Amino acid sequence: MSTDLTPYLASDAIIDWQHPHIAQLAQHLRGETPSQTALQTFMWVRDEISHCIDAGREEVTCIASDVLAVGTGFCYSKSHLLVALLRANGIAAGFCYQRLTFAGANPPFCLHGLVAIWLEEYGWTRCDPRGNKPGINAQLVLGQDNFAFRHDLPGECLDPNIYAAPWPALVGALAGLKQASQFRLMPIDFQITDVLLYEP
Repeated sequence: MSTDLTPYLASDAIIDWQHPHIAQLAQHLRGETPSQTALQTFMWVRDEISHCIDAGREEVTCIASDVLAVGTGFCYSKSHLLVALLRANGIAAGFCYQRLTFAGANPPFCLHGLVAIWLEEYGWTRCDPRGNKPGINAQLVLGQDNFAFRHDLPGECLDPNIYAAPWPALVGALAGLKQASQFRLMPIDFQITDVLLYEP
């Protein structure tokens, strides 16, 4: 992973942090310090944007400004919005992925999206803005990675890389979903043979 943070501050077609609604919300969430801004932004996305499966909603979002407008999304989509809001406030942020079992201890597997935040005093911190519910308590503890889901079952893993942009294959998979409930029938999963995976 490059030490150049410039790509982790960029705006693009998916992480469109220059959209006026994102810029306006980012200004509202800005704290007195970057750390305070990061914490407030994380909690807002975690708590105010519903996880579509948890909420029983069918909309499928991907572009950060669409996630904000619709108010729901998968973990990937919520991660896109969190990164966009952070970048709008000048905080470098990127994307991480886990491969997890979808339900229980057996296949099928699914890809799970996370966010990594860079702050000078802490370096990179991984966090999960998917939203809490009974059994899940996702927090942002700066300087300490915090996962909503463990990745210690056979076949589960954490990709140690931090990406400046969402995986194109993931963006394409989201575009192919017409309703969120389709995910239950066929979870988004990649046999990631071209990316180094870390087995815990």
